[in-house]
Amino acid sequence: MARDVYDLETCPLHLGLGAQALVQPPFTGMEWYESYAARTAKDGAEGRLVTIHRFSESWDSWEMHPLGDEVVLCLSGAITLHQENADGSTSVVTLGPHEYAVNPPGTWHTADVAGEAAVLFITAGAGTEHRPRKAAEA
Repeated sequence: MARDVYDLETCPLHLGLGAQALVQPPFTGMEWYESYAARTAKDGAEGRLVTIHRFSESWDSWEMHPLGDEVVLCLSGAITLHQENADGSTSVVTLGPHEYAVNPPGTWHTADVAGEAAVLFITAGAGTEHRPRKAAEA
């Protein structure tokens, strides 16, 4: 029996209701997320997006997922995660290979990268918000 093989860097995975694993179309950039939200809306807050992204620069924005936790797992390199928690507290953590952190619901987060890093994300993406990162924050 032939099995399909996918690259998580190019074809994200959606974990949906009923324990479904649904291969997504190739990632094309930030506009991809809008069509993803429409395709998976029926799963609501229980759906999870699984992706791998490579970074060679610090992020230029903050993001926040209001409806669930996000797991951030460093696969290679190092990434410094900055969190602004819903209670007003802040934290900074640097992740190396195979280390992970959790962004709780409502936590604004951004990241700095020195060199190159590959990171796996498991995200409760429904309702995600973004805001620009100021130059002084980078």
